[in-house]
Amino acid sequence: MQVYKAPLRDMRFVLHELHNSAAHVAEIGQPDVAEELIDSILEEAGKFATDILLPLNASGDEEGCRYENGVVRTPKGFIEAYKKFCEGGWGALASDPAYGGQGLPEIVGKMVEEMQCSANLSFGLYPGLTHGATLALQGHGTDELKQAYLPKMIDGTWSGTMCLTEPQCGTDLGLMRTKAVPQEDGSYRISGAKIFISAGEHDLTENIVHLVLARLPDAPKGIKGVSMFLVPKFLPTEDGRPGARNGVTCTAIEHKMGLKASATTQLYFDEAVGWLVGEPNKGMRAMFTMMNAERLSVGIQGLGVAETAYQSAAFYAKDRIQGRALAGARYPDRAADPIIVHPDVRRSLMTIRAYVEGCRALSGWVATALDLETKAADPVRRQEAEDFVAIMTPVVKALFTDLGFELSSMALQVYGGHGYIRDHGMEQLVRDARICMIYEGANGIQALDLVGRKMPAHMGRFLRGFFHPVQAFIEENAADPKVLPLAKSFAALQQATAHIATVSLKDPEEAGAAATDYLRMFGLVALGYMWARAAKVAAEKLPAANGDAGFYQAKLTTAQFFADRLLPQTSALWSSIKAGKASMMALEDAAF
Repeated sequence: MQVYKAPLRDMRFVLHELHNSAAHVAEIGQPDVAEELIDSILEEAGKFATDILLPLNASGDEEGCRYENGVVRTPKGFIEAYKKFCEGGWGALASDPAYGGQGLPEIVGKMVEEMQCSANLSFGLYPGLTHGATLALQGHGTDELKQAYLPKMIDGTWSGTMCLTEPQCGTDLGLMRTKAVPQEDGSYRISGAKIFISAGEHDLTENIVHLVLARLPDAPKGIKGVSMFLVPKFLPTEDGRPGARNGVTCTAIEHKMGLKASATTQLYFDEAVGWLVGEPNKGMRAMFTMMNAERLSVGIQGLGVAETAYQSAAFYAKDRIQGRALAGARYPDRAADPIIVHPDVRRSLMTIRAYVEGCRALSGWVATALDLETKAADPVRRQEAEDFVAIMTPVVKALFTDLGFELSSMALQVYGGHGYIRDHGMEQLVRDARICMIYEGANGIQALDLVGRKMPAHMGRFLRGFFHPVQAFIEENAADPKVLPLAKSFAALQQATAHIATVSLKDPEEAGAAATDYLRMFGLVALGYMWARAAKVAAEKLPAANGDAGFYQAKLTTAQFFADRLLPQTSALWSSIKAGKASMMALEDAAF
């Protein structure tokens, strides 16, 4: 049995106490989004996740999607759940009010998104892809396309996809073969094959709006010759209803390791009618609007799965009796002690808890920047927020998803053999979490993006948004010995940054060899900063906490565990980075 209840108290802590939601909504011009309103939204979202989505998670995995003559059927209960999802307005939460959205801050939207991923990641992918598509269309589409498509996508009547990958190209989209031929009426005819298209065909919505990358006849070679097109499954009629079937067909669904209730499809475009989104040959600019949003969302997916894995493992550890505590029977009235008394089980649970709560705090920080980069009145503040999101996007995507898989596997270990069989649902969480490290840019690519593009960009300007506040916090709290582990790890990160910047000038392979270790090091320091701040808030609140004393004490204890047991990994990572590429690149290809 999978166990999940929305961690509302911790979410409120992150929103209101750590990141000061009252000051944040005032700065982005939404002072009416009061703390009470946010709390009521989170509470209702938690109920929907636990009562509606969680019961469909295991059954959806068991049944999976079915492909029948070009049509995909989602598992039992998904259509009804999606209808309730739309009726509740959950897909429109953080969308633009100009097209029917509720316009709530991203920091609220990300918390709700986490709940959906925790309860049922397969289900969450359907509206998640749509939200990303609306951002790309809103940022780059014509007014005519926006008015025709965005309202129905935001209210959930229509859904959206992103169609990039082809059989011969994934990361290297310059090898793309899909073609777009201009027509006299201003439309285009799209032809080609796409694979690995999440939610490319299903029975949840009236229409599916595909954002497709393709080449114009006169396009330059490589990535500079890619354009984006909007291609609906059904061509809308004049009154906005789905009309004639367009030339796009689902030829198969993938048989996957996990996420079996999410349809991953192969699509064939046969002179399908489409419309240009953005400028010709500038499709990657438009697509990255969607991909960057999706990369942050995929990070939230890793966090969401890890939260459910933690709750399930903690429940099992308190219930399962086996052996006696090493220091003597802790529960002498029982035949054996529950396994939560054993240090190694505690190590696993504390590790998962510390990472999960740290990632939630970090996601909240990044979400505030998502709001600021579009809504802050001060243009300097907007630019700073945009820079911060740029540097943190690969970190959040890769770190959170790496941890999502590692922590769900660790939680399965708490169950022992019972975790490996299907009865408890733990092996599903491990399988579902694994894809998050791969799609929307494999994590190795995220690491290369961090060291190869984001770190050196604008003479290191992006780094300032992270380095400066961490440095300021350390200096302001220099007298507190609990800040010393953060200070040491941050100093090592600064050294690693300077080292990579220097050696990569002579040999770019040195940066590539260090990239994954550097990203993990960066992420650990970011989590360490969040935990140091969280501990400071908890220590200030504890004396007058009354009924919340247990929460704040647990926060302080978990912060200490992170500093003692997890943050020191930065030292080993720094050693690995300094070792360079020599032993990594020494073997000839044929020796493998």
